[in-house]
Amino acid sequence: MTENRKGKWALILGASSGFGESAAIRLAKDGMNICGVHMDRKAGLENVERIKGEIESAGSEALFFNVNAADPDKRAHVLEDLSGRAADGGVKALIHSLAFGTLKHYISDKPEEMLTNKNIDMTLDVMAHSLVYWSQEVVTRGLMGSGGRIFAMTSSGSHRVWPTYGAVSAAKAALEHHIRQLAVELAPKSITANSIRAGVTDTPALRKIPGNEALVENAMRVNPSGRLTTTGDVANAISLLCGDGADWITGNVIGVDGGEDLI
Repeated sequence: MTENRKGKWALILGASSGFGESAAIRLAKDGMNICGVHMDRKAGLENVERIKGEIESAGSEALFFNVNAADPDKRAHVLEDLSGRAADGGVKALIHSLAFGTLKHYISDKPEEMLTNKNIDMTLDVMAHSLVYWSQEVVTRGLMGSGGRIFAMTSSGSHRVWPTYGAVSAAKAALEHHIRQLAVELAPKSITANSIRAGVTDTPALRKIPGNEALVENAMRVNPSGRLTTTGDVANAISLLCGDGADWITGNVIGVDGGEDLI
């Protein structure tokens, strides 16, 4: 357990699966309490209960909200509740791991297969711009102070093209810029902000991408480390970056991919 984290909170957006789930469990083992925001139907709630159980088994608190993280009123509700538990800089880490976007082509002979204005706006709002709004409120409410960490999950899609991934790629590129801007504006407060670029990872979000089998096959072929990235790899990196020795690391896109993006 790392003493600078004991009793602190990690606020995780997208905590019910994938990267958010693994980060929640890993940071709980580091002694941090977990506030998880997710949006799941009844079928997914069983997994949420399992995650909460693992967090509590590690001796940490688990506070979860099944709400739309992009809704301003829901955001205010979550932070009001959290304020009573994590006042005076009690939030050590804010992790943005929201994967909810529209996977369609920009151009298609079939109009129903093309992205609309609404599709693009929603994808950018949820997967990129919401990071700014959560960061604004967490900091201005005094929930995060010196030593705070902000992380956003990006992907190689921010600089590569894949069919139907266009709107999500745009969101990832925007997310990386939001992180750079936050890093500069929050540096005087000694709060860091970094993007985490995971390699191809077998998550529920990946499985929703048309042609994901080819993505996995290519990653297995080119990754110099000889395997896919796991959510545990990413959670371990986030845990490391929450340490005191990472105070000077900010504004970066940090690859956690075994060298995959180099090939």
